[in-house]
Amino acid sequence: MLSRVLGQYGIAFALGAEVVVFAALSPYFFTADNLLNVTLQISITAIIAVGMTFVILTAGIDLSVGSLVAVVGVVSTMILKIDEAFTLALLLSVLVGLGVGAFSGVVAGTFITRFRISPFIVTLALMTIWRGAAFVVTEGRPVWELPEAFSIVGGGRILGIPNPTVIMILVFILAHIILKRTRFGRYVYAIGGNIEAARLAGINTNRVLMYVYIISGMLSALSGILLASRMNSGQPNSGLMYELDVIAAVVVGGTSLFGGHGSVAGTFMGSLLIGILRNGLNLLNVGSYVQQVVVGVVILLAVLLDQWRKR
Repeated sequence: MLSRVLGQYGIAFALGAEVVVFAALSPYFFTADNLLNVTLQISITAIIAVGMTFVILTAGIDLSVGSLVAVVGVVSTMILKIDEAFTLALLLSVLVGLGVGAFSGVVAGTFITRFRISPFIVTLALMTIWRGAAFVVTEGRPVWELPEAFSIVGGGRILGIPNPTVIMILVFILAHIILKRTRFGRYVYAIGGNIEAARLAGINTNRVLMYVYIISGMLSALSGILLASRMNSGQPNSGLMYELDVIAAVVVGGTSLFGGHGSVAGTFMGSLLIGILRNGLNLLNVGSYVQQVVVGVVILLAVLLDQWRKR
């Protein structure tokens, strides 16, 4: 009974307690500006975490997301420098960026489904390939002197809410509908629960896994475009260690590393919990090294809870 309650509501209790503690310790925490700042800070990794949720629900992993953010960021910004109308260049850069993300997902899905190579090994290789590609195409230099209008994509606001926050919310809503209300979503959970049983039930497991990694790649690409817009530059070293932050948000949100259990709602709360934790520690002037220790402890506790629930 206790494990079921903790599994279903533990993240909500932890998030509520965290908000209460930081609100009591800092007068600046529970303000509209600071809360919007938290959502802006987590938006990039939270969008990637949605794709990672799909992957981990199938008992897979995608380590290439951070490097994909970098390569899409530099490719999309290089296209923006083409001497064409800004609107056309922006549309082309977004389409190409998302195309690179989809291509990465196809490559990962192909090696995982056709050649039966572990997702860890395949995406580890892609992580190295995309990071190297980002430095090769830029020769190690950032892409500068972009149109000022490009910064509005990731730096503008809609009714006072940052654009990346709005996009993040829309992505979470769409992903929740897909996972909970569609046949594809049911297939994702079935594969994570028992891939052999899913195959015997008539599910085309290879196709579903392919789509899952394409979703992860395209959402990483979307985050790469938003991050490049916020910085108004393409940085080949951007997205470093994002894969760890993303996996942490998914696991803390209650998605099992064994697959078959979890939700994007939990991932959203996991992203908020880690984002609020870092924001609150910053407001309390806690050093960045200590913050790394605290976040690591939180991740360990989340994995321990997952193991306990699994038993």
